[in-house]
Formats: sequence, C-alpha cells, structure tokens
Amino acid sequence: MAAADVERLIRQLAKLPGLGPRSARRVALHMIQQKETVMRPLAEALAETAESVGVCSQCGNIDTTDPCEICTDPRRDVTSICVVEQVGDLWALERASAFRGRYHVLGGVLSALDGITPEDLNIENLIPRAASGAVSEIILATNATVDGQTTAHYLTERLEGCNVAITRLARGVPVGGELDYLDDGTLITALASRKEL
Repeated sequence: MAAADVERLIRQLAKLPGLGPRSARRVALHMIQQKETVMRPLAEALAETAESVGVCSQCGNIDTTDPCEICTDPRRDVTSICVVEQVGDLWALERASAFRGRYHVLGGVLSALDGITPEDLNIENLIPRAASGAVSEIILATNATVDGQTTAHYLTERLEGCNVAITRLARGVPVGGELDYLDDGTLITALASRKEL
C-alpha cells in the first residue's frame, strides 16, 4: 500500500488522457525513482506553465501572451481564418506547416447527447472576426464526425451574410477521424483540396 501522497499523485496522473490507474501507478513509481531528474523538473515545469499560460482572447489558442503569438504574427495571412475544435487540432495544422493564416478555436463541438450548445462554444467571437471586412475566407476544419459535421453546418448558417467564402476541409480527412491523429501529408492534402460550401 502506497502512502497517501503517492496515492494522490497516482489519482492525479490517472486523470490524464491515455493513463489508467495501472499506467498511472507505473508513471508515479518511475517519477519517484527518478526524483531529481524527472519529478522535480516536471513539477517546476507544471507550476511555471500553470502561471504563465492562458487563453488568447482573440482566437482561443493557448499561449503565454494575449493575444497569442499567431494572432500577432505580421507574416500570417489575415484574410483567412481556420476554425478548429480544439487547440490540439491547431497544433496539428501548425506541425504540418500547411496553413499560414489565423485560427479560431471553438473549444469543442455541438453535441445534443452531451448537452453542448452554441453558448458553450467560442462561436460569438468568430462572427465579428468574419464580418470585419479583412477576412475573405473561413475554413471549417472541424473533425469528420457527426458532431463535427453538425457544428460545421451550424457555423455555415451563422456566417451567412458575413460576405466571406466558407470552405471545408476536403477528402483526405477520414470520416470519424480527428485532426490531432492525422499525419502531416493527409493534413496538407486536405487543406490544399478544400472546396467552398
């Protein structure tokens, strides 16, 4: 039986994606055995990140500055906004170097089963960005799931009248697939062959 502090560590680790109780126990043991080289640096990094990282008020990305580095980068194309579900999707597109515009992170998708409504998502900030006159294209890069498709359809209706082209990622993103798990080639192909809705 582990001490209370160790059990608490295991419970916290088990909350991470991909770690169940058994994996969390192994990670905790490794961290404790490597206290100086793994555990202490990790604890410092976690504490510093918790203090320094926040959500960008313009796009919903996470960064140490607000607005984020992408929103303030003068080399980015201000005429196109790529709408993604989560920050992980933004990171996947950035990793592929397939898109050089700006982003908008919804923070999820519409889901009747989970009770997620438009008010729960970062949609209201998107409409004025799209209608600003500087934007000519909105790329809907929601996942190819039922909820992702539903969200894209809802956004298409909300963006009517903003005088922007609304495009969707093309084939290459498999139905049921999620952007964060796709390879760079698939992401590049999908962005290159997008079509107007």
